[in-house]
Amino acid sequence: MVVTIDNEKPGSDRLRIGQCVVVLSSREVRRVDGTGKVQRLTPKSVGVLLALVGNAGQVVTRDELFAEVWPDTMPTNDVLTQAVTQLRKAFAAADPDSDGTTYIETIAKTGYRLLAAVQWETDAGAAPEAGTSSSSDADEAPAAQHESAASRSSRRRARRYAFLALGLLLLSSTVVMAWLLWMSGDAVPHATTAKTGASSSRVLGSPERPYRLITSTAAFETHPALSPDGALVVFAKEEEGRSTLWVQSTANAAPTRLVETPDDASDRFPVWSPDGRQIAFARFLPHRGCEVLVVSATGQGARRATRCDGTEMLSFDWSPDGRSLLFGSMTGTYASRGIRLLELESGRWSSLSYDVGGDDFDYAPRYSPDGQKIGFVRNPQVGDLWMMDADGSKATRLTNDAAEIRGWGWLSVDEMVFARGVDSESRLYRLDVATRLLRDMGVDDAQSPAVARHGGMIAFMRNQPQFALFRIPLGKPGGERQRLFASSGRDGQPMISPDGERLAFTSDRSGNFALWSGRLSDPDSLQVIEGLRPEARQPMDWSGDGRSLLVIGRDEQGAPGIYEVTPEDGHWKKLPSTGREPLQALYGPQPNTVLVVERDDAERMQLTLFDRSQSPWKPLASVEGVSQARLDRVGQRVLFTRLADAGLWQIDPGLAPGSVKALNPELPTRWRYRTWALAADGTVGYLHIGKGCASQFSSLVHNRAAQCLDAERASSSNGLSLAPDGSAVFVALAIADGGDIGVMRLPKRAPRRIMGVAKWFS
Repeated sequence: MVVTIDNEKPGSDRLRIGQCVVVLSSREVRRVDGTGKVQRLTPKSVGVLLALVGNAGQVVTRDELFAEVWPDTMPTNDVLTQAVTQLRKAFAAADPDSDGTTYIETIAKTGYRLLAAVQWETDAGAAPEAGTSSSSDADEAPAAQHESAASRSSRRRARRYAFLALGLLLLSSTVVMAWLLWMSGDAVPHATTAKTGASSSRVLGSPERPYRLITSTAAFETHPALSPDGALVVFAKEEEGRSTLWVQSTANAAPTRLVETPDDASDRFPVWSPDGRQIAFARFLPHRGCEVLVVSATGQGARRATRCDGTEMLSFDWSPDGRSLLFGSMTGTYASRGIRLLELESGRWSSLSYDVGGDDFDYAPRYSPDGQKIGFVRNPQVGDLWMMDADGSKATRLTNDAAEIRGWGWLSVDEMVFARGVDSESRLYRLDVATRLLRDMGVDDAQSPAVARHGGMIAFMRNQPQFALFRIPLGKPGGERQRLFASSGRDGQPMISPDGERLAFTSDRSGNFALWSGRLSDPDSLQVIEGLRPEARQPMDWSGDGRSLLVIGRDEQGAPGIYEVTPEDGHWKKLPSTGREPLQALYGPQPNTVLVVERDDAERMQLTLFDRSQSPWKPLASVEGVSQARLDRVGQRVLFTRLADAGLWQIDPGLAPGSVKALNPELPTRWRYRTWALAADGTVGYLHIGKGCASQFSSLVHNRAAQCLDAERASSSNGLSLAPDGSAVFVALAIADGGDIGVMRLPKRAPRRIMGVAKWFS
């Protein structure tokens, strides 16, 4: 069916679509006869509707809708799906004789089409308002019309001059751009045109990736570091429970071992010196021993720089003069809260004087190429990139995402590259330090980026795991495991309901990252929660009766919020904002109470108990420094981990400060603060890497024997759950995994814009 519309009549505020009327100014949808409940649309939904109206009866692709409604942004498919879902629900509510899809049709893998008849409503038939114009008003009308005509003529002349000036500017810009392209010599070779017969429709093959892999073994190759000239890369090879260091040319030559690693040790975190003559790295020894070594680039003359026993999340880099190592915060025997320098010749430590909070852990400090700045990551589990002067002054936060940052490096003195977890993957982004502008580099499943100081090269770890959901019996080593809701996607964060009957989890199995739910006894009951984009940083929480879920999600602008979901019918609603950035939400100990882990503008994290019966929510109590929490309803306590310290803690349900008590001083570790779970019977389980076991399950509170869930498959690190009686664990295990080293030329910097015109000259 082809529906036509007169697009020259948008002067009306009312648009009739099928049996509904849309009032654009108020974003309302109502039935033509005025009966029924009025539905309210979001501005983006109205934008999508107008784009479909402008092409009524024709297919409008997703790319066209993105360009029309979300210009100059990088939205996901979820925001468009959510907008269309809202439109369909509004039409279905206003027109009960339809189901919404009779208005808007989905064209698989393409876009959408508006099916209903469309007509702009005019004001010609409207009744005159009270107090119609008098005769004197009528006498003044010709003069007013004359003035209006003169005004319109003046405006038209002004617009013509403006368009003429803009045209001249664009013409001159085009000439300059063409000259620059001609001078650059980057044009497509003429041989290509001759070979293909100048056919623009002929398929030449899949487009080249911007990178190439220089390793492809069954082992995990991780933590790459590039030599200053970009010719060599040193990396760690993880296999058979230990890690060794290897050096390889970026031109795909065979790798060679850097140093001989003792059989009971593992070498990681290599870093090249500024002159390319030395490499510093960490060696991890039995019984939590650790030392930082410096060796020549040829692997000769290894010497110890310092001890780092008992540390976790170790990080260090060279100073610009190559005489010192710059260390991030350290734990263990040689703990230090902030960033400090180690002079290699004398072994003398010196701390930088800057503001470091009690809950702050500053990680991966690196000098800028000119040595004037130091960049670092504060709290990499849920943190941001920071920068300060080399003397520690003027510390400034550069991002504000509370993201899981997986490595970073300087591209230039005013630009950075970093990896961060997004949904079920990790991606590379470049950050303009001056403007704070982020740009996706188009490299997915990438982390640990390293940049050559002078060679214009980037190396990174390429990792494409596939996670599947399993139910594994506990207390029965070798017991039969059960794979749940099998798919070819990445499934994670399996959370079992309190009655043990329904499982909620996140997955990209449909092509988009979403929340899913289904009954274990009926695989066909599995359904996606449409229109909701969940966060992967923290798991969801079931209500005590198992009827609803609290989920942290993001809206179409990317802002996080708390959503309440009823999985049985697939409905959800966004709850009132607490005024801060929520990271996790739990149902509270009493009806109408909610526990929220949130972060304020100063990047401080806290757990707050809210009374949700009041609007806005009333805060009742809070505790600082919490990274994740669980409510033990039977034991009448709240268990939590801290951002600044390893271990497990408890506090009473009312969050009374004097009730805080340490349950385990060491586990969970900072980096694995999300891999623990609580059963209804009080069992607290912890999932970690054990000796000869990739996924080992241990009890954090009771003295129960550890159980190896899988000797080879690693588990995801962002959520698991226990059966209510503690008899089984629900976990996501990697059924396909591997890490390789990729290299790529440094992408050209995106042009900045000055007054809307691209700046082409550097």
